Amino acid sequence: MSVYPNCPMTIRNIQLGGLTKLQLLERLEEHAIHINELGDRLLADKRFIISDHTYQLVTVELRVKDLGLNKGAALDRIFHTAKQLGLQTGPFELGPHIRLAYLNQPEGFTGKPTRTQRAPFGSITIASEIMDEDDEFPKGFYIRCIEGELWLRGYVVDNEHIWDPDDRFVFCQSEFTGLELQE
Repeated sequence: MSVYPNCPMTIRNIQLGGLTKLQLLERLEEHAIHINELGDRLLADKRFIISDHTYQLVTVELRVKDLGLNKGAALDRIFHTAKQLGLQTGPFELGPHIRLAYLNQPEGFTGKPTRTQRAPFGSITIASEIMDEDDEFPKGFYIRCIEGELWLRGYVVDNEHIWDPDDRFVFCQSEFTGLELQE
């Protein structure tokens, strides 16, 4: 089995920042992106901050097993292992910006059974810093396409939850440096 960086992955350059929270929400609405209650809760939280400056991050989408975690793992172990491999969690604003950048996400669950207490088929979880350790507070965002409709969804998980080896995450190759993009 191949482990990052010698594994299949999707790399994206994502532009972040430079918007107000209201402008970001308007862009999500313009693209008919649905947000679940947990996602709304994250977006409404005063700790959800958007940078005043525009900047770019290079992201890597891969599976949990691409981190060498063949039996899956809890979120803290996934994040720790990714960091050892040179990947970083991103800021919270990465979730909505990835949703806006990946408007052609394919259906992921068509013909597959519904899963409970697991990441849905076709979903991609955004690895971001944890805003609140409370098990009832959303830990971050994931994106998916459900019957042709794009979603930005928040999720809750406790430290006992084991993510499946095939669950997909987005990490950052580069850390935010605070450098503005030149326009």
